[in-house]
Amino acid sequence: MKLALRKARLVAHLLHGMWIVATRFPKASAHVRHTLNREWSLKMLRLCGMRLVVHNDSARLDRGALVVANHISWIDIYVINAWRPTPFVSKAEIRQWPVVGWLAQQLDTVFIQREKRSDAKRIMHELSDRLGAGDLMCVFPEGTTSNGLALLPFHANMFQAAVSASAAVQPLCIMYEDAQGRQSTAPAYIDDLSLADSLNLLLSGGPLTAHIYVCAPLAPGADRRTLAAEAEGVIAAALQAMQSGTATTGAVMAERAATSAAVATLIEEPVDQVDQSGRSA
Repeated sequence: MKLALRKARLVAHLLHGMWIVATRFPKASAHVRHTLNREWSLKMLRLCGMRLVVHNDSARLDRGALVVANHISWIDIYVINAWRPTPFVSKAEIRQWPVVGWLAQQLDTVFIQREKRSDAKRIMHELSDRLGAGDLMCVFPEGTTSNGLALLPFHANMFQAAVSASAAVQPLCIMYEDAQGRQSTAPAYIDDLSLADSLNLLLSGGPLTAHIYVCAPLAPGADRRTLAAEAEGVIAAALQAMQSGTATTGAVMAERAATSAAVATLIEEPVDQVDQSGRSA
């Protein structure tokens, strides 16, 4: 498929997402909003030439947890939402992005102005309140994106919210793989790469697989630095396991959920199944 056509389909899908949020979300239950978000995100991945494989999903927490993940690309957010929709903490600049910024705001994203130290305190209180109420929140503690081959040091600040709310931390590891089964850096949104250039690289490359490894939850503890170090350690171990091909236990393709007729219109084609080794069935 030509690059221009793929971009047009992606833009149409983003606009469709705006229509869904504007017209269906206001009257929908939390469960329906969750399902709409997940199905829309799954199609977003497919339009980008990507499928999703989840490892160790039995460790997943569905409420009252701070989700922390390594950060490679803007598409990480859609990968996580295709697995399990979760509100994010994001840099304030994203709120100004066309379409994407509006969607993020409507999906309960918490925006932080990194250059203002006073804003960090506000974010901590908001995250703590949400976690204490049983909500989920996702942060990228590296603070920026990397090529995904190794982790950048984790910043401990955001972990204070879990400590204050006595909420568990759920580490996630994200890795991208090409059609030959090798780790891919194609989605990496790094250095001076523009968003447009990043999208071109992603769409013009071959098919990719996005892997998520769901790590065992961590107890909040009493010290944010210790908690950050623990999370960094388990995510690094998960990344190494996926890089070596040993993290296949319980690997399943993200499947279409049971949906209403309204939700079913979001996905035109079925998502492939994979066996326990992560290969297409």
